[in-house]
Amino acid sequence: MRQWLQGVLLVLLMAAQWPVHAEALLMARSRLPFAESMLVLQDAIREQGYVLSRVQRVDIGLTTFGFKTDKYRVVFFGRADQVRHLSQHHPELVPYLPLKIAIFAEAGETILVATSPERYTDMFPDPELAPVFGEWSRDLHAIFDRVRTAEE
Repeated sequence: MRQWLQGVLLVLLMAAQWPVHAEALLMARSRLPFAESMLVLQDAIREQGYVLSRVQRVDIGLTTFGFKTDKYRVVFFGRADQVRHLSQHHPELVPYLPLKIAIFAEAGETILVATSPERYTDMFPDPELAPVFGEWSRDLHAIFDRVRTAEE
């Protein structure tokens, strides 16, 4: 478990480009196998009104660090109009867009990890952004809850 979490933190550090602390992460565990969890995750993202932009395999890079899995992905998603608006009016957010969720298999379960949007409020205190970060936080919690409570 520890090696997996270290791998997740490594991926999030690379993706977020800022120090990650435990309270900065959202995590959920699903009893569903990886493939089913991935399907539920993608459905949950769509149900929250987001569009999947891509699913990236990261297991190839992780094998260099001694990890052995073919079930490790980062799911990128967002709302095109929102990403476009934020990119134009708040270019400092570009490295954090679109939103990302890491998903991987471990010991017959599936784990989801994402950076908590609440952390962005500390990094970007612009009052115009607080409602956006709040919405992202609520949506990510709903997505994680949907995957966590999904039945086989």
